[in-house]
Amino acid sequence: MRTRLRRLVVTALALFTAAGSLPAAAAGATDRQENPSNGGLSAVIRYTEYGIPHILAENYADLGFGEGWAQAADEVCTLAEGFVTLRGERSRHFGADAVADGELSAARTNLTSDLYFRGVRESRTVEKLLTEPAPVGPSREVRDMMRGWAAGYNAWLKQNKITDPACAGASWIRPVTELDVAVRGYAVAVISGEGRFVDTIATAQPPSGSATAVGSAASRTPGVKAVATAARELWGTGDMGSNAVAFRGDTTANGRGLLLGNPHYPWEGGRRFWQSQQTIPGELNVSGGTLLGLPTISIGFNAHVAWSHTVSTGIPANFHQLTLDPADPTTYLVDGKPERMTKRSVTVPLKDGTSVTRTQWWTRYGPVVTSLSPQVPLPWTTTHAYALYDPNAANLRFADTSLGFGKARSTDDVLKALARHQGIPWVNTLAADRAGHSLFTQSQVVPRITDELAARCSTELGRTTYPASGIAILDGSRGDCALGSDPDAVTPGILGLSRMPTLKDAPYVENSNGTPWMTNADQPITGYERIFGTVGTELGLRTRGGIEDVAAMAERGDLTVRDLERQQFANRVPAGDLAAEDVARACAALPGGTATGSDGKAVDVSQACEVIKAWDRTMDTGSRGALLFDRFWRKLPPSGLWKVPFSAADPVRTPNTLNTDAPGFATALADAVAELRAAGISLDAQLGAHQFVVRGGERVPVPGGSGRLGVWNVLEPTWNAAGGGYTEVPFGSSHLQAVSWDGSSCPVARTLLTYSQSSNPNSPHYSDQTRLFSGERWVTSRFCEKDILSSPKLTVVRVSEQR
Repeated sequence: MRTRLRRLVVTALALFTAAGSLPAAAAGATDRQENPSNGGLSAVIRYTEYGIPHILAENYADLGFGEGWAQAADEVCTLAEGFVTLRGERSRHFGADAVADGELSAARTNLTSDLYFRGVRESRTVEKLLTEPAPVGPSREVRDMMRGWAAGYNAWLKQNKITDPACAGASWIRPVTELDVAVRGYAVAVISGEGRFVDTIATAQPPSGSATAVGSAASRTPGVKAVATAARELWGTGDMGSNAVAFRGDTTANGRGLLLGNPHYPWEGGRRFWQSQQTIPGELNVSGGTLLGLPTISIGFNAHVAWSHTVSTGIPANFHQLTLDPADPTTYLVDGKPERMTKRSVTVPLKDGTSVTRTQWWTRYGPVVTSLSPQVPLPWTTTHAYALYDPNAANLRFADTSLGFGKARSTDDVLKALARHQGIPWVNTLAADRAGHSLFTQSQVVPRITDELAARCSTELGRTTYPASGIAILDGSRGDCALGSDPDAVTPGILGLSRMPTLKDAPYVENSNGTPWMTNADQPITGYERIFGTVGTELGLRTRGGIEDVAAMAERGDLTVRDLERQQFANRVPAGDLAAEDVARACAALPGGTATGSDGKAVDVSQACEVIKAWDRTMDTGSRGALLFDRFWRKLPPSGLWKVPFSAADPVRTPNTLNTDAPGFATALADAVAELRAAGISLDAQLGAHQFVVRGGERVPVPGGSGRLGVWNVLEPTWNAAGGGYTEVPFGSSHLQAVSWDGSSCPVARTLLTYSQSSNPNSPHYSDQTRLFSGERWVTSRFCEKDILSSPKLTVVRVSEQR
């Protein structure tokens, strides 16, 4: 292996070019890194177009080293701030009352973020998981990658000057350890469980005095409707989402599988994707996107298989209602026997040199929480409290699961990796392989909540919340209501792989964050537990539009990667296809061409009728009428929207026929027209003139639209009328990949990282792929050695721990 690695390095160096697309901070390191260290960790990084690194190493520790180095070169400020978060030091550096960054938890303030993450550190939660033997704990390969990643990040800090103005000269940038890297993986795993409840975990306190008297506001039980609404807000796709589709070989031009991945993630901060290829000759060769700070490829492909993830409808946590000892609200009863809560006192240092200490309360089930949201309390009274169970709080298996995908040679191997590690925390997996197989599976870590257990053990509130929202609230006072263990589960308390909604080898499998039921309209998945999602319920417009598109593609057949590229940037608006004609007709019928806005003022909407009628029903940057329809659609009341109701017998085409007779219709139209005119925006303005990002002082128009419109290429920009309409994009399409295979050993792949590799405005890779996204263009992946070494932008960097 070492001989082969040296041969590859010699070949690469023979083609070394001093010019190229090297990250700005790493460019200065080229000349001084002539030879890998003989004693420490080292790797060879070959940069090709758009600053994409192809990391070549002899072993997993060296591979992690190269990954940590290259991520630091592009994203040191984002990574460093994340490590401040994970150490519980945001209050010390940025102020306790300041708004938290929101990227590694849902904490609203730095103080609550610090209280949670310092509690994780002081309880040694992650250290204990690291000591567990695989597969419960991480494998030796993953431990080596984490150790190597930390060493690579530290070596980059030591050997380079930070040029990113976001953190240049910052005192809070420090070296990291393997534990820091592991805690980052832990935070990603719990981000949809405990991470959603950081504020209430950090602040829940036992009752005292008359504040908890029966009938007081604090003791009222929340209603099922409020709980269901809170569940949608907590576990919906507001800050994470995705589309993906995999096609079976008999739908494609050459009998190979096809996969299109389109995750929707934040464009800034710690949940950005970052691209690389990881190669250990003879052991591993995988390319794709990874979430920053993680050592393994999160979404990607190799010579045999490609996979992507979509945020699932599964509920990743549940609640246990505690029956308390009447004499002590910090003692709860299980089968009549008292158990004292565990009291954790956590101290957080503050910016002024003082500190604050708060107490957290933990039970056998997990932490005590006192709300689902600010509007939905779960009151801690003298008789009852609620504890949160998040099984991902014992899950460091995501990296091993991803590494298993990277080594897979088929979709069956993807399932085997899931069966062995069961580490996917809150997403579905879709995959295709070169033999023509397709796969969908909602194999994620969820509590072992069966419908039978929920029926037998739900509290009064839980008997309504579970069917309505999938949130189980169990009677924590009964030992027979313990979650138990499935024989095929990696650990107790979670559902085993055999219970996971799965569909193999369908002509297509598609998911747009909808229920697994409609993964394929001709082969509905049924029979799964309610915690995974619903069956026979109304689909979102993005799911409906996605199924329409991909089912038609599968029916047409002879598909290639080019068809996937077109699907990604079709920018079709299903809401427009359903409603635009009716809107234009009803608009034209308004008396005098006017409508009354919500402020009671009459608005001339006659021009809007013609604009919407002429609109091409896309969200392309050149589309005229898209902006008007988008603003109108957002203002429509959701209730009573359609004349033809949903039918489970025709879920993709119902509901339909916009109810233009509803009183909210004309009001929404008037408000949208008035809003655009007040902002000085023409009703028929091109979308790209008012939906853009600013890079280097230049407006870069970006295509795509809101998921609520059903658009596949999701963008959720920020509305700023004074700034020109939609401006900066905080969330949307991120790491795109369209993958297939031919008769060679090289995948046929196109990729695109919409926001580019680096957040550093001084980097040449701060906006280069964003400009490609603006023009709806892709990057041809360089996977095989011959393609990497023939890149006209090839730059080779040998990095090591020693200067």
